Amino acid sequence: MLDLKNKSILITGGTGSLGKALTMEILEKYPDVRRLIIFSRDEQKQFQMAQEYPESKYPQLRFFIGDVRDEARLIRAFKGVDYVIHAAAMKHVPIAEYNPDECIKTNVNGAQNVINACFQTDVKKVVALSTDKACAPINLYGATKLTSDKLFVAANNIKGDNPIIFSVVRYGNVMGSNGSVIPFFIKKREGGTLPITDPNMTRFNISLQGGVDMVMHALKNAWGGEIFIPKIPSYKITDVASAIAPCCEQITVGIRPGEKVHEEMITPSDSFYTYDLGKYYTILPATHNWSLSDFKQEFGAKLVEPGFAYNSGDNTEWETIESLRALIKEHVDPNFEYNG
Repeated sequence: MLDLKNKSILITGGTGSLGKALTMEILEKYPDVRRLIIFSRDEQKQFQMAQEYPESKYPQLRFFIGDVRDEARLIRAFKGVDYVIHAAAMKHVPIAEYNPDECIKTNVNGAQNVINACFQTDVKKVVALSTDKACAPINLYGATKLTSDKLFVAANNIKGDNPIIFSVVRYGNVMGSNGSVIPFFIKKREGGTLPITDPNMTRFNISLQGGVDMVMHALKNAWGGEIFIPKIPSYKITDVASAIAPCCEQITVGIRPGEKVHEEMITPSDSFYTYDLGKYYTILPATHNWSLSDFKQEFGAKLVEPGFAYNSGDNTEWETIESLRALIKEHVDPNFEYNG
């Protein structure tokens, strides 16, 4: 288990779905953490979160208003921090397509600001959150996240004698997170129809807890420069619709700008650097400052076959309508009932 006793942790974008899940995890499982800092730019969400975690019960929790676009503010926030989890991002694909410069300022410039602030303070480990859309991107959001991934991986090569470790976790759609398809379908089913972009569409599926587990795994085990990828099931978008509202008509509305039919997390080009760790895959950096043979021995890492790819359409593990209903009830809405 990761040792967080007397450690200080900061989460950028800490009021988001994953940030809140990480907060719950850390406060419940690591009560001896010295400080847990929620860094975000939305004061209303911070206010609401503070009501859920009153200072009288959680004195180690702190809230820090700031934007990852502001390097000076990050430097101030990072003073005395041991671990940084970088979850802040502009992530809505259509909004990013319409506001490209704003997306770049947050996702690319913000990532570099986080790196710079870490180098100017005493941060020891950084885990940056990525997305399946960063793999072979076809939209601006994915392209900015791929750039962010590259920046965090490369930061390990320019750190000199600084012992800091940067790593990345990449995963698919988080079940029930803000803006995801399941809450959208639950809301839309009252109208009797559900909009389907493409009946062949598939997506990877991970729970919030699965995302949290990946971050904690990277904090504990990263050597520097890894992109960790979970082995998770896929679902068909039509199965999600049928699980939520079997009586609703499914109307095909067409793929939105920048959207894929199947999501990817590992391309054939990545296969030459991709290792199977058992529960996870990891894409290792082409250059690193540690022993590959030691890494393979430590984690039982096995190089995948040349040309290996990992995408939601060719996955070997699938959610069913029944399993999706159980997962929705467990992870999204305990009172969920399908209207069928």
